[in-house]
Amino acid sequence: MKRKSIYVSPYILIPVIFSGIVVLALIVNYLITSHYLRTGVEHLSPMIWFGAATALVTFALSFQILRIILKPIIRFVKTTEKLPVMTQAPSPDDALRSPDNIEHLHRVLDQVATILGKVEARELFPEIIGQSKVIREVFGQIMKVAPTDATVLISGESGTGKELVATGIYEQSTRRGKPFVKLNCVAIPEGLLESELFGHEKGAFTGAIAQKKGKFELADGGTIFLDEIGDMPLSTQAKLLRVLQERTFERVGGTSPLQVDVRFIAATNKNLPEMVKAGTFREDLFYRINVFSLQLPPLRERREDIPVLVEHFLRSTGKAAQVSTPTMQLLLGYPWPGNVRELQNVIERAAVIAEGTIEPAHLPLYFRNEMKVLGTSEGPENSISLDDRIAQIEKSMIIEAMTRAGGVQIRAAQLLGINQRSLWHRIKKHNIDVPSLKKTTKYVGAATNFEGDA
Repeated sequence: MKRKSIYVSPYILIPVIFSGIVVLALIVNYLITSHYLRTGVEHLSPMIWFGAATALVTFALSFQILRIILKPIIRFVKTTEKLPVMTQAPSPDDALRSPDNIEHLHRVLDQVATILGKVEARELFPEIIGQSKVIREVFGQIMKVAPTDATVLISGESGTGKELVATGIYEQSTRRGKPFVKLNCVAIPEGLLESELFGHEKGAFTGAIAQKKGKFELADGGTIFLDEIGDMPLSTQAKLLRVLQERTFERVGGTSPLQVDVRFIAATNKNLPEMVKAGTFREDLFYRINVFSLQLPPLRERREDIPVLVEHFLRSTGKAAQVSTPTMQLLLGYPWPGNVRELQNVIERAAVIAEGTIEPAHLPLYFRNEMKVLGTSEGPENSISLDDRIAQIEKSMIIEAMTRAGGVQIRAAQLLGINQRSLWHRIKKHNIDVPSLKKTTKYVGAATNFEGDA
């Protein structure tokens, strides 16, 4: 006969054990006190001995329980720290690196979670390049909304990868394998946008020589993605709202309603709430598409990803090129108003011109001029305060040093000319994702004597 196993949560078992010890001690204490009161014997000495014995038993029991709980965790941490993929966990004090130090356990386990998150990101979203904390948070949001049929609004500056995110949502959704239809609202002339979306009947307008199915009809059963929806004319917005609400529409020039089942994803680089206030975007449509909002960070807010992106773009060019230290410093310090798309163009152009190592002279002229006048130009960085600008420079220097050092803090501190404790505090202050910076030193050529981890 198979024995049944009963699972009791430690959150219940441990409090019950210690509560039982306390109750048992009170009962025994009451019995001893009652006994000595009846006999008239001084009972202080036995009570002291009993209290000491109770404390000793409680301590031994709690120590054993804690040892049983922490033993596999400590063994896991010791084994994990020996793996090549692990970087040294940031610590201001070597004494805190003891395997049984709770703070050290937290840091190592957080690093393990970070590495697993990166592996998951590479597996689930191979087309989206990035390992920083902020981009992994975006991946987490994608995984939450993808299995649902909720309407998604992706917002972000031009070049941040909105179409890639929309594709990622589709790839992780239950509608994967069914139609995935994309349409850029800016690329279609205003007079033809309705025809593209809803289709048209033969003879509906001049040039309509045959019936044509629209994007919604083609996407039936699957997903439709409308990029740059903020540029859609108001007249078309009203018809789009009806499709989203009723799931029906008519082709241009048609009279028979068509019903569709589509998952809707939209993207924009505009501030839709401000457009609603200005009357250039329908308020009812905004609330209808803003069910689940995804805000993509600009590249300047995830500078830790720049070395990873540079490596990817260099690899895609097929040329054996590397980036010098001064060039990487410029790439990390530039505000990137065109975001990832601009970085890709800059790297691909430089790889064509350079022979082996990409130097600052290989970067576009506008890029070098912008870096020279960054503090006085009317660029994105001009409106920030002096303290914020200094903080950005400091953060870029730390990221560049950590990149050169292969993610090893003590080497990065030597490069910056500061002690390790000071570097640790600055990393915490700027919320720098250290594990994302564990890259090889091929970016810096022969300019560094340090050899990073592969």
